[in-house]
Amino acid sequence: MGAPLGLTSDEARRRLREWGANASPEEEARPWRRLLEKFWAPVPWMLEAAIVLQLTVGERVEAAVIAVLLLFNAALGFLQEGRAQSTLRALKSRLALSASARRDGAWMILPAEQLVPGDLIKLTLGGIVPADARLLAGEVLLDQSMLTGESLPVEGGVGRAIYAGALVRRGEAMAEVTATGPRTRFGRTAELVRTAHGTSSQQTTVLRVVRNLAVFNGAIVLAQVAYGVASGLPTHELIPLTLTAILAAIPVALPATFTLASALGARSLAERGILPTRLSAVEDAATLDVLCSDKTGTLTRNALEVTAVRPMPGYGEARVLALAALASSEGGQDPVDGAIRAAASRSAGGAGTDDDVTAMAVSRFIPFDPGSKTAEAIVRAPGGGAIRIVKGAFRTLSQLAAVPERAPGIADELAAQGFRVLAVAVSARGVDSAPRASPPLELAGLIALSDPPRADSARLIAELRSLGVRTVMVTGDAPATAAVIARAVGLEGPVCPAGAPPASVHPEDFAVFAGVFPEDKFHIVKAFQQGGHTVGMCGDGANDAPALRQAQMGIAVATATDVAKSAAGIVLTEPGLGGIVSAVREGRVAFQRTLTYTLRSLTQKLSQMLLLVTGLAMTGHAVLTPRLMAILMITGDFLAMSATTDNVRPSGRPNAWHVNNVTLLGVVLALCNVTFCTAVVAVGYFRLGLPRPELRTLAAVTLVFVGQATFYVVRDRRRLWSSRPSGWILVSSVADVLIITVLATQGLLMAAVPAVLLGLVLGASVALAFILDAVKASMSRSLQMQ
Repeated sequence: MGAPLGLTSDEARRRLREWGANASPEEEARPWRRLLEKFWAPVPWMLEAAIVLQLTVGERVEAAVIAVLLLFNAALGFLQEGRAQSTLRALKSRLALSASARRDGAWMILPAEQLVPGDLIKLTLGGIVPADARLLAGEVLLDQSMLTGESLPVEGGVGRAIYAGALVRRGEAMAEVTATGPRTRFGRTAELVRTAHGTSSQQTTVLRVVRNLAVFNGAIVLAQVAYGVASGLPTHELIPLTLTAILAAIPVALPATFTLASALGARSLAERGILPTRLSAVEDAATLDVLCSDKTGTLTRNALEVTAVRPMPGYGEARVLALAALASSEGGQDPVDGAIRAAASRSAGGAGTDDDVTAMAVSRFIPFDPGSKTAEAIVRAPGGGAIRIVKGAFRTLSQLAAVPERAPGIADELAAQGFRVLAVAVSARGVDSAPRASPPLELAGLIALSDPPRADSARLIAELRSLGVRTVMVTGDAPATAAVIARAVGLEGPVCPAGAPPASVHPEDFAVFAGVFPEDKFHIVKAFQQGGHTVGMCGDGANDAPALRQAQMGIAVATATDVAKSAAGIVLTEPGLGGIVSAVREGRVAFQRTLTYTLRSLTQKLSQMLLLVTGLAMTGHAVLTPRLMAILMITGDFLAMSATTDNVRPSGRPNAWHVNNVTLLGVVLALCNVTFCTAVVAVGYFRLGLPRPELRTLAAVTLVFVGQATFYVVRDRRRLWSSRPSGWILVSSVADVLIITVLATQGLLMAAVPAVLLGLVLGASVALAFILDAVKASMSRSLQMQ
């Protein structure tokens, strides 16, 4: 290993079989398996049980209708999930596609996935390190910001360990591969991304709603069966009654509505350059109350910039910058030199600039030496004299040059603010031709560099704060630097001490977590989630990927790597972070729409189940049949999906699924509804003497009209006239009323009843809506529903 000739082809093939390809593992569920999963969940279980019962009693038409509902639900969920599936394919492309390796004594270009431990590889300017390795010869400047979050590149010399994914910014070197694929540091990050999983609030909410309905329905079924047995109800009536009760409790379109609302929100965001990669991220954005933001490339521009210049006596700021620029490489990728030359160019002609400096020409340039930590230049003035300019770390130059007494204090002050401090020194007199005769140096000034915040970062954080979202910085950068940026963007609060963060930590404990590794970011997000928070993670680098995947709302910014984009739930395609606010607002719109449907569905299902009980007690028979219940599911549940297009008002603070409160409001509204429905059925039974088939039609029509009244009441937590419903809601309402009216008056699929009677019930339902609205408004305030 590490021999100058490199590995032989045979040995390389043997190691490739032993260690595997230099690629990140991919794990993606097969399409058929994802489709089958759509039939294995609480709502599909209830539908499947209903189909079996329908077939058992010989009602094949009704069974076919329910089967169509089941297939529709599964197809909609499968198609939407397939379009939004975020996988780890980009991790493979993030590794270098090719690498220069020495095989059989000759250098050759190989696919990076064929590299094995022990390979000799060549690193050159602008290349990406293809695997973890140890430098054997040469020196390179490595940009590891996408791996560690550190803005400043690091010097790599012989013996230094380097990591896959780092970018070579300067120099050339030879290295020996030490780890490949998932065993690299980058690969371990990828493995965290693969294993990370955050349960969406959509999944949790659907399960809890179905649970509540199932518990209530179980009690209803037992009560009905007990009553039927006690009253001597025949078996051929008891079985359909039980089946009807089961169908009444199934929120058949609830999962599909969650999916559709998120899909419409995703489309709206995409039109504004915000791309969700999984639908649950849109809905989860509504409940977001903590945003973990990376610093480098997220709150900052990931571009070094001269922040301050402190000239020594006899020098001006512009002169110090001009001297430093002469000792900086031109056209290279060294970010420090680039920042200094850019600052010098902007200040050219400013106060303190001397014509003799701007007219100087570099006769000799010595690039930055990691050993001496300096760069220097010999420049000649127009008159022919030469001076020596040295640029480097203050501690180094303070030993080489005469330093004013106040200089160390200034350097310490700048360093305490998180800046990188460079010193510039020049020879006090001309340079002799003999090296040993070099004149002494004197300090010209200090230059502070920083990675400046984005222009919109402070505004974004302020807007998020107004929306009830706490922002916390989580970065791999130094604590001092992170603290400076935090203050600049308006993050107030303590900085977590260096080292691994506490096992149990809360967002309010610290405003900044600095010096953390990818694993730490991942665990911080999990700790916040365990504290009951909905967490968003915003970042751009591979080091952010595990936390992005774990967070309910992972956000990759415009400059993010493919790794971060693959792991995130939302990708911003435009520079800046304003898209996060848009995502939060759009998520809250989707939340309000799904809350409307959930409230309407809960209220209607409970009303149907309770009407079965009161109707049975009143008439001694079931007032609804499985066929009528299937019609109600089609005309009610699916047409009510128009709620996903409604004009809603996003709330001013994070939303949260308080399912118990939603259920309580649904129960109260359902009690009002069943009182109304029972009264209508009583009039039909006792006053009008309607036969059993016509009475069942009247009960079904009443439920449809009451469902429409409930729909308009629950679509706004304020009064029902507070906002205008969307056009699709109006169309669906007209369609629902017309369908049931035509079927009932024409005697299609049900017994016919007079149109006048239906008109009276419709008018009474409109009056009921205002009573329901007053109850809803009062309860919404007491339950703090928004």
